[in-house]
Amino acid sequence: MSTYLPTLKQLQYLVALHEHGHFGRAAEASFVSQSTLSAGIRELESLLGITLVERSRRVVRFTALGNQVVEKAHRILREAEELADLVQAAGKPLAGQLRMSVIPTIAPFLLPRFLPRLRKERPDLQLFLREETSHDAVESLQHGRVDCVLLALPFATGEVEKAHISDDDLYVAFPKNDPRDPPEVIPPSMIDEGRLLLLEDGHCLKEHALAACNRPELRASATMIGTSLHTLVQMVDNGLGLTMLPKMAVDAGILNGTDVVARPLKSKSATREIALIWRKNSPRRDDFELLAKELRAG
Repeated sequence: MSTYLPTLKQLQYLVALHEHGHFGRAAEASFVSQSTLSAGIRELESLLGITLVERSRRVVRFTALGNQVVEKAHRILREAEELADLVQAAGKPLAGQLRMSVIPTIAPFLLPRFLPRLRKERPDLQLFLREETSHDAVESLQHGRVDCVLLALPFATGEVEKAHISDDDLYVAFPKNDPRDPPEVIPPSMIDEGRLLLLEDGHCLKEHALAACNRPELRASATMIGTSLHTLVQMVDNGLGLTMLPKMAVDAGILNGTDVVARPLKSKSATREIALIWRKNSPRRDDFELLAKELRAG
């Protein structure tokens, strides 16, 4: 057995470099100088007696063994964080640092009415927020970059625990002057194949919308170019098509100042579940349950 073991700091530097693919950006994300990060990784390579990273002026490329070490480093860092969480969980509930990812189709509509009350009622909590697509948020959770994720289900999350927050219905948004004069509740059959505008890949709302319509031809014909719901609304307002919006966005006033109308989609699966998820068997489960309770009250 080796007398010398890698430090957590060295492993953090390695994981940051793998995530950012650039020494400068990895150093910035790690709050150290580039020379400090580079030296830490070289020390790790010297300690292990292997090359983890192939360096050139333009490219940072991990060796095959380097990628395996990164995967192991993720697990070690996650275990170390859970050890710290275990100690913290024994103290005051919902206090200290907590990192949460939130998907873009929830963050701007739920957080503004939730955060002020949380800051007031939980002054000892330091909540660090990270806005990411559903895919990236789940990956951040599994790799230990965040402690919990606020997202919409169904979505592939792996082995996690969850707390239900609310149900959120889907609406069809279209121009006020739509010549077909859509009814108060819109059936999927009224959605034109060539006019449906959806968010780009990585956003779970795209899959929720297509599943709710249950029309395979829409998957092939829908234009998936929107980077945000606000962008999609502006496209609809300019006569480029129609889109799907969650009720929470409509209630939050996303259509204010536009000539866009939104009406409920008539479908058995036209609802997404807003949920808070965290890694299975996390020692901070009680904190997450409390956070979910706060979110439900918000």
